Amino acid sequence: QVQLVESGGGSVQAGGSLRLSCTASGSTFSNYAMGWFRQAPGKEREFVAANRRSGGSTVLAGSVKGRFTFSRDSAKNTVYLQMDTLKPEDTAVYYCAARFGQRITTTPNEYTYWGQGTQVTVSS
Repeated sequence: QVQLVESGGGSVQAGGSLRLSCTASGSTFSNYAMGWFRQAPGKEREFVAANRRSGGSTVLAGSVKGRFTFSRDSAKNTVYLQMDTLKPEDTAVYYCAARFGQRITTTPNEYTYWGQGTQVTVSS
């Protein structure tokens, strides 16, 4: 079992920045690929970023490339999503997710464990 706790959401104006954190507990962190997803009201959950291990390859959704950065601190069992140059269309609940193994996937159903979500609101 893996427990995920997110933090760092909030409200910012367009062009601003936020950093989301997700701390994992309950299992060996390095055994899990980690992902960030988001879900806006009335929309399906969509992939944002994923990474398979510290220093390993990272995949970013096209809509956030150049603006968001995924990082992973294995010593703290924590992943981060640094979000810069935020846009109103980035407004959503952001979720951290984990799946056992090192394969990166952008499909929400392939992740086993999920955090509670944190709200990000970007105003124009």
